[in-house]
Amino acid sequence: MSAVGNTLRSIVSVFPSVVKPVRKKSLNERLIWTVGALLLYLVMSQIPLYGVASGMEDQMSYTSIIFATAQGTLVHLGIGPIVTAGLVLQLLKGADIIPLNFKDPADRALFSSSTKVLALFITFVEGIAFMIGGQFGTGLSGSTQVIIIAQLVLAGFVILLLDELVQKGWGIGSGISLFIAAGVAQQVFWSIFSVLPTGDGYFGVIPYFVQSLLNGNVGSAVMRSNNLPSLITLFLTLAIIALIVYTEGIRIELPITSTKMRGFQGTYPIKLLYVSVLPVILTGALMANIMFFSQFIWSRYNPASNVSYLNWIGIYNPENPSSGAIGGLAYYISPARGIQSLSAEPLHVVTYVLFFMIMCVIFSRIWVEVAGLGPSKVAENLLGANVQVPGFRNRKSSVEIILNKYIPVITIIGGALMGLLAAGSDILGIFGSGTGILLMVSITLNFYQQLMKEQLETMMPQLAGLLGKG
Repeated sequence: MSAVGNTLRSIVSVFPSVVKPVRKKSLNERLIWTVGALLLYLVMSQIPLYGVASGMEDQMSYTSIIFATAQGTLVHLGIGPIVTAGLVLQLLKGADIIPLNFKDPADRALFSSSTKVLALFITFVEGIAFMIGGQFGTGLSGSTQVIIIAQLVLAGFVILLLDELVQKGWGIGSGISLFIAAGVAQQVFWSIFSVLPTGDGYFGVIPYFVQSLLNGNVGSAVMRSNNLPSLITLFLTLAIIALIVYTEGIRIELPITSTKMRGFQGTYPIKLLYVSVLPVILTGALMANIMFFSQFIWSRYNPASNVSYLNWIGIYNPENPSSGAIGGLAYYISPARGIQSLSAEPLHVVTYVLFFMIMCVIFSRIWVEVAGLGPSKVAENLLGANVQVPGFRNRKSSVEIILNKYIPVITIIGGALMGLLAAGSDILGIFGSGTGILLMVSITLNFYQQLMKEQLETMMPQLAGLLGKG
């Protein structure tokens, strides 16, 4: 491991990196840096890739929410390579294939450096795979292909630096999370206020409602054809947001007391959504990979859909393959959009919802163990913090027994609920997709809580010192 670590350190040493600020930045300064990083990312999402034809259909629309991508732009791959690299290394670390101690600053730095190297490698590989798959067009010259891949790698590196900038004390929170939330919020905003013309009027539900009101046909704005934004989907979106906010607040509070500070009493919260939205991201990433590879296999080896065993993987429309799968596994696990799908494609709806829920539960269970959120690790952390559960012996085994009553059950219920919320919202056709809304609300709530904490520490510096922040 030392040889691998030394090799990685030598490789990363030649890459530019963001240094921590010499002094802790004020809250206003960190907000400015955060907004600046976010704006730069949004600008990059509007700059088209040189050499790629404009107006191409988005063949990977199912990943745009999760990975904050924009088809045919500098952020064509978005944060996908960073997320993938981080997950791969977390899994390797959790399986002790890579023995790292995150309490050691050197190991933490090595993990960060390894993530950066692996993310750039994944960016390069994905760029080549998309090029082979024809996502950037056909008949491109060798020099044009090289230029496109170089743009993707350079843009990927800039995104790495932006995320590093936010996390190293210049900004607030996580750059990756902010990019995801901003992308979803942008889609929701356009669904509500866009004045782009469509077949029956304006695209946005509010401009279309005003247009319908002036035309004396308000009823047409209630439910529109072709899954266009309507008043019903607007109300459903608001209802789902309220439901997610309510669900985020549900928790079991385990009473705790300090073994060193007499009279101190508190609670250890175990949230219903115990592992947050990570299972949703992992499930979405799995679906995206299945769809991408199924389309790649179909286009290369089964374009006529006459190979029976390959048809089980996925079948696509030869006239418009980018419209999505029309058969096979890729079809049944693809998002079912719109309320009308309940009657038109009931089997598709059921398989999609069940697949999403089952995979969210599986990923929740895996991540609890990988991330050290299991009963044993939590019990160890509580005892290490010099707290105990009143009425029970101050032993790891005793605390672990208590936690075993809650954490495994909460993990399964929370995972299934997240899957149901995400998949169910997709079926209802809400703005920004079910996965997107779930991610946006969760990220926004976490950012708000962190912002309030930072503001409290600014107003009460002694509290920051008590928490080890000063």
